[in-house]
Amino acid sequence: MSYLAKNYNRKKISFVRGKGSYLYTANGIKYLDFVQGIAVNCLGHANPKLVKTIKNQSKKLWHVSNAFQIPEGEKLAKKLCQKTFANYVMFQNSGAEATEAAIKVARRYFYSIGKPNKNRILCIKNSFHGRTIAAIFASGSKKMTEGYGPKVSGFDHIKFKDSKPRFPNLRSKIKKNTAAIMVETILGEGGIKQIPDKCLKYLRKICDKKKILLILDEVQCGVGRSGNFFAFEQSKVKPDIVPIAKGIGGGFPIGAVLMNKKVAVGMTPGAHGSTFGGNPLAMAIGNTVIDIVSNKKFLNNVQKSSKYFFLKLNYLKKKYPTIIKEIRGRGLLIGIKLYKDQGKFIKKLMDNKLLTIRAAENVVRILPPLNVKKNELDQALKIMDRVCSELK
Repeated sequence: MSYLAKNYNRKKISFVRGKGSYLYTANGIKYLDFVQGIAVNCLGHANPKLVKTIKNQSKKLWHVSNAFQIPEGEKLAKKLCQKTFANYVMFQNSGAEATEAAIKVARRYFYSIGKPNKNRILCIKNSFHGRTIAAIFASGSKKMTEGYGPKVSGFDHIKFKDSKPRFPNLRSKIKKNTAAIMVETILGEGGIKQIPDKCLKYLRKICDKKKILLILDEVQCGVGRSGNFFAFEQSKVKPDIVPIAKGIGGGFPIGAVLMNKKVAVGMTPGAHGSTFGGNPLAMAIGNTVIDIVSNKKFLNNVQKSSKYFFLKLNYLKKKYPTIIKEIRGRGLLIGIKLYKDQGKFIKKLMDNKLLTIRAAENVVRILPPLNVKKNELDQALKIMDRVCSELK
């Protein structure tokens, strides 16, 4: 009997250790892990540099209050700002906290400039911004909000379509009390759907014209996952606020909100806080992760691996046209949209010792570590080929 609540439908398998791209069960069975904690373990399991960092910092200091200066956090914030659009950073513990804080930053900005009624956030219907009570209503998904009423107000929704126009009736959705548009640069849970560069530029243009803010949620697609440090960089767009998490901790819980100088004006002492956010242990790990992942050579390797993997996946699509409908994504954030049931496909992959995870629209999500090796990609492709052949 398990005393854990039943809010997860857990697979009947557990692991005792991991190394790089692999996980191992108690009896030594080896699995190729292309879930990696859902895009969290960007450097794989038990990365030696991260192990060394956590050992060294754990002997010195784990946690102090944000009532005091935390040098490791100052250092990480500086690196993030120097490598991105941002002027300031607030550290959190998770992606959901980061998106909640991003909403607060946007609303507080308008409050601070004397426009407290400008407080509604426009989001994509059925997107994903976390599981807190506000974040689920920001996403607007019936599946996530059912049973959690009353409705948290302050959110409006637009559609994101595969066909043009991508954002039908966007202008009419922006009202006098709209404060910001918040979208995932690449929708993760929503089916690995990219917002095209042209659309991101359009959103930026609309936000500038309407004098509202652009929030780009890069919790899943950020920190090297797309092949750029941030996915929006490819479009040359500069957002106002960006929540991040997942990859920045390499497996350790870290979230953050990046913001430009304009919107940071509302974040005065007492405006927001977090007991654990920005603790020395987390910050030390974050510094090691960013030093590795933001390196140009490292990101070039992510792009190289991605190009190879997408080429081979599209070959599988041609080989099995009745099974694979579409290959989606960018970098190493990959979705395989199927004609057949995704659950059965994922189960068969797992039976063949490859771990993947679902996304919406019957998509199988593939999330290797960013430092995945070519032979590991080939191993995954061989397993997928075998499963497709079995299901043909």
